[in-house]
Amino acid sequence: MATSHPEFNRDTEGLDVAKAFSDGIRNKTIIVTGVNRGGVGFSTSQAFATQSPACLILAGRNLHKIQECIDAVKQDLPHVSYRALKIDLSSQKSVRAAAAEVLSWSEVPTIDIVVNNAGVMCVPERTLSVDGLEMHFATNHIGHWLLTCLIMPKLIKSAEGKPKGTTRIVNVSSLSPTVATMRWSDINFDKPNKELPEAEQPPYAMLEAWGFSDCRDRSYVPLDGYNRSKVANVLFGIGANERLYGKHGILSLAVHPGIIQTELGRDFDEEQLAALAGMRTKGIFIHQTLGAGASTSLVAALDPKLKPGETINGKENYGSFLVDCQISDSATALAVSSSEAERLWVLSENLVKERFSW
Repeated sequence: MATSHPEFNRDTEGLDVAKAFSDGIRNKTIIVTGVNRGGVGFSTSQAFATQSPACLILAGRNLHKIQECIDAVKQDLPHVSYRALKIDLSSQKSVRAAAAEVLSWSEVPTIDIVVNNAGVMCVPERTLSVDGLEMHFATNHIGHWLLTCLIMPKLIKSAEGKPKGTTRIVNVSSLSPTVATMRWSDINFDKPNKELPEAEQPPYAMLEAWGFSDCRDRSYVPLDGYNRSKVANVLFGIGANERLYGKHGILSLAVHPGIIQTELGRDFDEEQLAALAGMRTKGIFIHQTLGAGASTSLVAALDPKLKPGETINGKENYGSFLVDCQISDSATALAVSSSEAERLWVLSENLVKERFSW
């Protein structure tokens, strides 16, 4: 399995991807979550808007910020229909209200592409959501998973009579799946890390490189909370394909968008900022433009060559995770495991107290 454009890479701009796959955008209805002017959600929305979608739904917590984004894109591209959707992904009640609003829009009968882009990173202290879940997991995984499941009737409607893989769900992950796994035995970070089963212990060297200390004795390390939720983003896609691709032709993929300076790092403290500066000096991290931060999501949303992951050379779900606009096999085995994906799906249903079958 390969992509249509092997020449696309970490420096490719989202706009160029949108132009290459303009047929996949024209007259489509697209949702992008986590949209604010300084973020990847904005550049992703902007790139989609250039190729005449029927409707672009921008979702986020702050309607004022979303409207700012709509106004900015509309200035250059006034012919697209834009909608703002208020959603707090950390609250299941808010997610349910937003999904009900989307389902109520009779003039928006289908949803063709969902880009689950919003996220929180490195919440300084262990924080539980209103539903009692660790904040990264609640926001980055459960909120997106629940929203997608609830609006599924409109995705299924979109997929009817079209080639398989036309309707898509894209989960914006990170590089976390290349180093991390799920924390099944302690999803709310109550136990010290050293007491976890070996397979669930965090990548200590990586956390220390980011400026965190005493990681074995701590139960919550901010970056570890983020990492686990980003593994869930990949497993969500694998579980979704199992349920949706064969029956409805809906394809779900996860991506690492790149290293981009956005508000996502707003909670870094002095240790993390110093560690990051050091990694940049050594060339470990090289910043990409906001436009380049959109490109891998657009490839995942649009490239007709992509399909559900396959087992290749004993590696499960090769093709389910993209980096730098190309398929990547860099995720840990447990971050792309079908059995881990099933386990996450069941846990997610239990946590929202609802079963989904389509």
